[in-house]
Amino acid sequence: MTMTTFAAASANFGRDLEENYRTIETLLEESRAKKVQLLALPEAALGGYLSSLGGPEDSRKPKSLPPALRIDGPEIARVIEMAGDIVIVLGICEAAQGDEHAVIRYNTAVALDGSGVLGVHRKVHQPLGENLSYAAGESFDAFDTPVGRIGMMICYDKAFPESARALALDGAEIIVCISAWPGSRTGASEDLAEDRWTKRFTLFDQARALENQVVWVASNQAGTFHSLRFVGSAKIVGPGGDILATTGVSAGLAVADVDVAEVLATARRSMFHLRDRRPDAYADADREWEAANA
Repeated sequence: MTMTTFAAASANFGRDLEENYRTIETLLEESRAKKVQLLALPEAALGGYLSSLGGPEDSRKPKSLPPALRIDGPEIARVIEMAGDIVIVLGICEAAQGDEHAVIRYNTAVALDGSGVLGVHRKVHQPLGENLSYAAGESFDAFDTPVGRIGMMICYDKAFPESARALALDGAEIIVCISAWPGSRTGASEDLAEDRWTKRFTLFDQARALENQVVWVASNQAGTFHSLRFVGSAKIVGPGGDILATTGVSAGLAVADVDVAEVLATARRSMFHLRDRRPDAYADADREWEAANA
């Protein structure tokens, strides 16, 4: 039996990078005390989310962008130094080189440990005008890490079944989805736990884990950013769709010990959703939809 200890953070990260580093260090201290091997931090953990998406009440305020950070820059290097032997997944606003020395921004997830960067994912699906600030990523790719083969997604990516399926087909046994997922802006519930967007967040987590029979690690922002109220709800979900640990809507760490090989083998023993796929039966419907909506 080989157990892996996973932690998913529900925490608040804003524009102040020094405060972000202090929050990361606090979460790392708690993770080390619990022998965590993989720690998932939220989307936009270094520099915060887009203030332009904070709602109409922000319309008279300056629309600040997160600091654009290079994957090989000093900010990521500082987290690598902090990480030690813990694999960390966190979100940044990535500065990438475009044509003619232009800088292109991506909403990016970075996996790293003390040895360096292990993998990078650029958010593919962009809701609510994110495309005005970020370029879109183009693929979902799994990669090997000290805790196993993982894939990464960011927030709205998980609303599309194809995203997680592509990672599972690429051999991902663990999918880490980092988010800055807010509560509903219309018909919002005073009780955040009962908010319909909170329920959607959790429903997607359980469905994506179950349909791909993978271990699912979901982090999220907590608290508020401008007028956004984040739903927290960080969690670890097993390959049967069962929630193994959750923070609820509060800040904190969801921690679970999982024997990845054993739980995947058990889930896939009688019903193996990846093996039993019938791609030939789906292709025509996909082409017909694309033609009808061209």
